[in-house]
Amino acid sequence: MFAVIETGGKQYRVAQGLVLKVEKLDGAVGDTLTFDRVLMVGAGADVKVGRPYVEGATVTAELRALGRHPKIHIIKFRRRKHHQKQMGHRQHYAEIAITSIGAP
Repeated sequence: MFAVIETGGKQYRVAQGLVLKVEKLDGAVGDTLTFDRVLMVGAGADVKVGRPYVEGATVTAELRALGRHPKIHIIKFRRRKHHQKQMGHRQHYAEIAITSIGAP
């Protein structure tokens, strides 16, 4: 069984036992999270698509870790103009493990 959930402005295809990194979520490590914004639920040929969400469908996950991705470096450079700008960014993430998918 699989589902497509929406969190942090992005969509993820999840299945039971999957571990993935999503945008930062509120909570402490070890908390149980419930996602009710389920866009699609399917098992084999039986697929339910929501409008926009599937009513009664939930995905339960465990919050495993909170952290930050490696730093990315941004360099802006204009040739022959004596202009150079450097910046860096580290995005926060939450690592979750999908424990169950509840279909209506």
